[in-house]
Amino acid sequence: MNAAQKDRLYLFDTTLRDGQQTQGVQFSTAEKYQITDALDRLGVDYIEGGWPGANPTDSEFFEQAPKTKATFLAFGMTKRAGRSAENDEVLAGVMNAGTDAVCLVGKTHDFHVTTALGITLDENVENISASFAHLVKNGREALFDAEHFFDGYKANPDYALKCLKAAYDAGARWIVLCDTNGGALPDEVFEITRKVIESGIPGDHLAIHTHDDTGNAVANSLAAINAGARQVQGTLNGLGERCGNANLITLIPTLLLKEPYKSTLETGVPADGLQSLVQVSRMLDDILNHVPNRSAPYVGASAFAHKAGLHASAILKDPTTYEHIPPETVGNARIVPMSNQAGQSNLRKRLGDMGLNLPKDDPAMGRILDRIKELEGIGYSFDTAQASFELLARAEIGLLPQFFSVERYRATVERRLDSRGKMSHLSEATVVVNIGGERLLSVSEGIIADGTDGGPVNALSKALVKDLGPYQSLIEDMELVDYKVRITQGGTEARTRVIIDHEDSIGRRWSTVGVSSNIIDASFEALLDAINWKLVQDGAQALGAE
Repeated sequence: MNAAQKDRLYLFDTTLRDGQQTQGVQFSTAEKYQITDALDRLGVDYIEGGWPGANPTDSEFFEQAPKTKATFLAFGMTKRAGRSAENDEVLAGVMNAGTDAVCLVGKTHDFHVTTALGITLDENVENISASFAHLVKNGREALFDAEHFFDGYKANPDYALKCLKAAYDAGARWIVLCDTNGGALPDEVFEITRKVIESGIPGDHLAIHTHDDTGNAVANSLAAINAGARQVQGTLNGLGERCGNANLITLIPTLLLKEPYKSTLETGVPADGLQSLVQVSRMLDDILNHVPNRSAPYVGASAFAHKAGLHASAILKDPTTYEHIPPETVGNARIVPMSNQAGQSNLRKRLGDMGLNLPKDDPAMGRILDRIKELEGIGYSFDTAQASFELLARAEIGLLPQFFSVERYRATVERRLDSRGKMSHLSEATVVVNIGGERLLSVSEGIIADGTDGGPVNALSKALVKDLGPYQSLIEDMELVDYKVRITQGGTEARTRVIIDHEDSIGRRWSTVGVSSNIIDASFEALLDAINWKLVQDGAQALGAE
């Protein structure tokens, strides 16, 4: 089948509406604009902005609606019983948003009609029909969000289909089959979607909207597409209430890169949109202050990581031996981490990535492997701390510059009761470094951006980067973005492993590790590695230390 014969599949994003129903998530207006811009550049066809009037943020957002290539739409509900569509103020609020398209939610499960709405089944059908006739009369592209459809179909298929037909016959462009409770499974989604098409609603007017309560949201979406649905709805990173929605970051590359979808369907996502998936996914995590899921399909940091020596050896010969797609296709990168399971193949690959191509018989190879195994034996872990591994390897090879040394540091925590009887904590850190014979002293308090106590590690981090003399301009864009603590041994021999992630202004993210029986000392070791790695990457010149 050539490109001209492919079916058009439309991508609908509801991150700004359904995704915002995630517990703990509330986008600001500025963040909504940022997400909308990213979605538009990604190439989705529909961007659902929210429910006008539902909250001040959504109202402000629709008052200054963004200009998009995608169809921008508002969400609302069908008119209520006992009033006309023209005189329903809730429906009017959605219409007044002025969007070219409107999605209205309505009931299709008889149980919800009689129990939740408290109206008759016929009244509900009339509400649906009148609402969509009103939208179409006013020139809007109309979408019917058929709430609880799959549960409704299983309980009363004739009534569920009657509700769909009421919207479709009134002019709705899309009928959205919703697995609202997230309890459906792929086989039944496929069969029920086929039944809807057989009832007279064509697949190019059907959309699928799934939730992930059984972990099947992506699989259920694909099942509906296999059955003939030609619009798929979801959110970035699978945001959504309870267990989330279908994850568009997973669906998009599957649809573009996997058969039979690659050969039979086309979307509006360009090649550079596909390559931006990692960036878009992490942008959302940054907005939400979430740590990116390392195991996320396609875009996770571990999605193309090869730890076992056997795997790494094969990857060096042909990446397809253990990779289902080239990682750069979606903007990701291959990682061959180092650990005490590593062999020569892993090490050569990692050193090659660092620009260090050593002969197989170079004694440094053995020294590096021995050092890794020695350190991991006392609690270190280098498979998740690539930056610390690189510094270790450079040190063994003799290619690690000494930018500065730390003469001493101190971290204190003071617990105090104020005049109002409120308990507070003040952390303070002092660091003395030596750069080329010059001693620099920095002091900082552990207070984070919102004015709350940040703790001794926060104070140490701030003191360490406060004044590094000639290196200051190179480290000013460093930001600590994740901090993880693990106890590696128990009892009197307990050791603490600290792994810290940093990012900089050009999007690099790196992890470092420290281990000690003292959590502050382990943290400080990881912080030092983070700075040294950054200086190495940016080509800083060593001035020496005394």
